[in-house]
Amino acid sequence: MALEAIIGLEVHAQLLTRSKMFCRCSTDPSAGPNTVVCPICTAMPGVLPVINRRAVELVVRTGLALNCSIASHSIFARKNYWYPDLPKNYQISQYELPLCRDGYLDIDVNGQKRRIRIRRVHLEEDTGKLYHTAGNESRIDFNRCGVPLMEIVSEPDMRSADEAREYLVALRQVLRYIGVCTGNMEEGSFRCEPNVNVRDTESGAKTGISELKNLNSFRAVHQSVDFEIARHTRLLQRGETVPRQTRRWHPSDESRGGYTDVMRSKEEAHDYRYFPEPDLVPMRIGDDWLSEIRAGMPELPQQKRERFVSQYALTPYDAGVLTQSLEFAQYFEAAVAACRAGQVAEAAKRVSKWLQGEMSRLLNETGQDIADVPARPEHVAELLELVEEGKLTGTIAKEVFEEMFRTGKPAPQIVSERGIEVVGDASELERIVDQVLADHAEVVAKVKSGKTQSKGFLVGQVMKATRGQAVPQIVNDIIDRRLGV
Repeated sequence: MALEAIIGLEVHAQLLTRSKMFCRCSTDPSAGPNTVVCPICTAMPGVLPVINRRAVELVVRTGLALNCSIASHSIFARKNYWYPDLPKNYQISQYELPLCRDGYLDIDVNGQKRRIRIRRVHLEEDTGKLYHTAGNESRIDFNRCGVPLMEIVSEPDMRSADEAREYLVALRQVLRYIGVCTGNMEEGSFRCEPNVNVRDTESGAKTGISELKNLNSFRAVHQSVDFEIARHTRLLQRGETVPRQTRRWHPSDESRGGYTDVMRSKEEAHDYRYFPEPDLVPMRIGDDWLSEIRAGMPELPQQKRERFVSQYALTPYDAGVLTQSLEFAQYFEAAVAACRAGQVAEAAKRVSKWLQGEMSRLLNETGQDIADVPARPEHVAELLELVEEGKLTGTIAKEVFEEMFRTGKPAPQIVSERGIEVVGDASELERIVDQVLADHAEVVAKVKSGKTQSKGFLVGQVMKATRGQAVPQIVNDIIDRRLGV
């Protein structure tokens, strides 16, 4: 059998609006249970929904970023289903006429470019949240009912768990760049439902689709898709029928590895009995409004990566790291701009090295976002100037950078307070070198006999004596002169 996986992703992203989709209630996630609700989002008799214009705008913005066609005419529909956490017992969503369709997102998987087609991007309302307690009791928090939710449905173009994960990473990056969603998976604002099956490319035989519900981490997506591919492959090779199912992912624990189990048979479109929402008028996206939204689109991640390569002479890899988030990219550009006038490419390379090295190390250690770091971009530029001027060695500069990172003090202030400028006085440095040579006559003899690798020991002793405040190259030069090598 020549088998291949068929994977499509449905992504639900909570939109960054201050109020809900069809009422004025706040979307504040920190509000106490059932405190941001009203007759509309709790479906009291006789109430009427009103469309949130800002939510529509954010979906159109997403469609433009994903190269979609934007509908000039769109309607909402009722999706009928048993919703224990949605008071209406139906969801206002979109079906036949979504806002956006037929787009694509290019991703990079193990060095290979892949284009994943986007079937549709539509707008709907979120449900409430169920809390299951001991004693067979369930409680409902209706705060999330009616929160604007955007669903992005891909075509089944992915063929591996790696591709599914990279698509998800790239999609979240785009949504964050254009300011439509926080992308915080742990908070539930960015959730994914993979659809997985396997087919025999020779015979055309294929398994029924498994939909994996509400995954909220890249790891969970990768592991669950891998598990389902293996399960479908095994069953297809045995000649067993694999029905369409909605399944739940259970992460690995001490007793067993991760696995999926059945929640219910998988619904199809006709099961939801869609029909146009009678309480909402059709929407029209006029040319003027669309042009206004298009004019307000920011630079997208791929565009920024390409510009960083051309403008700053960075490698594609470095550009990719620096544009991992909008805030990181903005910090980089601000630091380069704060460097003294001169070679932009050289300044960019120096800033890039420090951000990818020391900055990334400290961010990982502290769990901070770069936007919350006290050290400002201009502080980084000042530090690099001190290094370039020979006033700080690389070792001392790292110590200064760490204090900058933690306190927000500028580099010159830290250097002044700690008295850690480079030992630059020639006579003082020569005196220290002479003392080291006198203390280690046996090493000096080895160097003079041709064992030049031993010179590194002498350099190290000088650096130790100066507490790392001497420039290694100058120390090397003085030793060479003294020993005649």
